[in-house]
Amino acid sequence: MPRLTRNIATLSGLFIATILALPAQAYELEIHGSNTVGATLAPMLVTGYLKERSEGRVSAKGTGQENEQILSTRLNNRPMEVLVAAHGSSTGFKALAAGQADIWASSRPVKPSEAEQFRTRADLTALESEHVIAIDGLAVLVHPSNPVSQMSIDTLGRIFSGQIRNWSELGGPDLPIHLYARDDRSGTWDTFKSLVLGKTYTLDGEARRYESNDQLSDDVSRDPSGIGFSGLASVHNSKLLAISEGNAPALRPNQLTVASEDYPLSRRLFMYTAGSEIPSLAAGLIEFALGQDGQALVAESGFISQNPIAVRPEFDDSTPDSFRRLTGNYQRLTVNFRFSEGRTKLDNKARRDLQRVQQYLARNDRSSGDLLLIGFADTQSHELRAQMISELRALSVRKALQEADVPDVAYTGYGQYMPVGGSGSPRNGRVEVWIKSRQP
Repeated sequence: MPRLTRNIATLSGLFIATILALPAQAYELEIHGSNTVGATLAPMLVTGYLKERSEGRVSAKGTGQENEQILSTRLNNRPMEVLVAAHGSSTGFKALAAGQADIWASSRPVKPSEAEQFRTRADLTALESEHVIAIDGLAVLVHPSNPVSQMSIDTLGRIFSGQIRNWSELGGPDLPIHLYARDDRSGTWDTFKSLVLGKTYTLDGEARRYESNDQLSDDVSRDPSGIGFSGLASVHNSKLLAISEGNAPALRPNQLTVASEDYPLSRRLFMYTAGSEIPSLAAGLIEFALGQDGQALVAESGFISQNPIAVRPEFDDSTPDSFRRLTGNYQRLTVNFRFSEGRTKLDNKARRDLQRVQQYLARNDRSSGDLLLIGFADTQSHELRAQMISELRALSVRKALQEADVPDVAYTGYGQYMPVGGSGSPRNGRVEVWIKSRQP
């Protein structure tokens, strides 16, 4: 065979081999990352969004890999597919950085090292990149027969580090404690490690590790000796514990305590994008997820929606009489305003919540005069200083609401009283939103 012919044949073979080596499936949109987000919530959001835009039904199928789904439909008279790969939050960042993912789903905030690595492409901490799609409570789970109903974060750390090994040490049965934990790739694990173990404790080597929230919860519900943690949507048949931090009262995760992020183990669930210059399908999905319809699907999925609702809190014996009088004619909205830097700069979630409060008033035929903002501060060296800080926080939110067409909202500060976390916890620095009760 002539050399030229041989070369052409060789190149043809290489070309064919290259084509065969390429991925067999191209997806119009890829979402990689958190199992907490990707197991149920992300597919529900994708399905809801595609149903608004497509010409037919949306179907789901597996890829052959565990914790992956393909959502398929027809759009603009052609087939399209969206991949959701839920292998852990850290895997999502790697996929976004490699250009494989359009959206990174995460059950923890971006790490400073990740943001720095990505900085030449986009600021992942900016409003156009960081999208809080839901609020979750890190659920601490035990067997339904376990008489233990609450514990402190410190006790939880001692349990998972192996310092407490028998339930009898906590007023429970004489049974060895079996530990169930998420794996190292999980944002749920990162959150637990940060909020519970911290720098004080290290996870006991005997703990069983899981990629799936659901499987972990199901195994705890079958083990009278078990204790584990998962996302709130995966409680299933396990028993939920109330959790306390410092001298604050123990709280069970529910609609108000998690949506307001007062619950000590509450956390935000994120979708990250490479700034605002992203494919239109990804941008549309983000806007859908953040909007009222998307947040309704969040609630349906078992997580906590960011659509505000008005509830009457259950006060315990520690609630001061002055606070009961202050809020006697009000209900509380399930939203807190929190701050990213210093005492007055609203964080990314709070900036979107300004619009949600405005929309809540419009939908329910309420006015800004029905609102009351109550600011709180962490413990300070002087009570007067705490009072001033709490009032400044409430005033900051009032000014921001004014810019969002919610003018002249009443505000006050309540100082360093009624903490929801231990001394020094950033969760204590907050502004609650209260609304006048409807007259019967």
